[in-house]
Amino acid sequence: GHFSWSWRTRRDVPCRDNLEYPNGNICCLNCPAGTHMKSPCSTAGKKGQCEECEYGTYTEHSMDLKQCFRCTQCRLDQEIVQPCTFTHNTECRCNQEDFVPPDQACEVCKKCSSCGKDEVIVRNCTSTSNTECKKRPPPSGSASGTVSVHLYEKSEESLRSCFEFFEDLDVNYHSRFFRLLGINDNLIKSKESLCYVDRVHDLLNVWLEKEGGDASLNDLLKALLDLNQRRTAEIIRMKAIEGCFYVRE
Repeated sequence: GHFSWSWRTRRDVPCRDNLEYPNGNICCLNCPAGTHMKSPCSTAGKKGQCEECEYGTYTEHSMDLKQCFRCTQCRLDQEIVQPCTFTHNTECRCNQEDFVPPDQACEVCKKCSSCGKDEVIVRNCTSTSNTECKKRPPPSGSASGTVSVHLYEKSEESLRSCFEFFEDLDVNYHSRFFRLLGINDNLIKSKESLCYVDRVHDLLNVWLEKEGGDASLNDLLKALLDLNQRRTAEIIRMKAIEGCFYVRE
């Protein structure tokens, strides 16, 4: 109520958010963007001593930080959109032949796929989505082929080598796919804090340990087919054969 101020000391007087910071029992004005606070003010409502950020550092907003933030360095698989200034961090994006799936918390640049000889491009690769391909329609009169998932397995190592191909699994089918593999919901949920790629790898490793010697790429492909993800299954099957991890049965 109105009487609650009676017990407050001057030290408790709140400073204005995003404009001021407390120093003892007074409020000082924040240092502007592009600077940091070297020493606080001694008179209420004034700025303390502010110093410009050094080269390679920045602050984007007015604040009371004692030092500026380090500028981000773009990774090797990225290009610079906007270089760092004293008031703005570096902006990076994936190189032109890469894309970032929008559902991934950690920005991972993935190579744009090329369509196979027996495929046509439906949609070109963009900064947020991979190339989309579809099978060339069979010449009229011939029966269309089906995805055969029978592969002769070489080893558990071959199977692990194929896990990266499952990074392209549509995020909307993620939980259902792992449920079909017998992974329980709690375990699937426990991985949600990880970025998408790490989630897929972690859960595939859980499945591999659970199945032991019975684990088979065919089981993973069958689960995709059960979810009507025929195209993904076909792409993974072809990559497994092209990578020489598997041979056709």
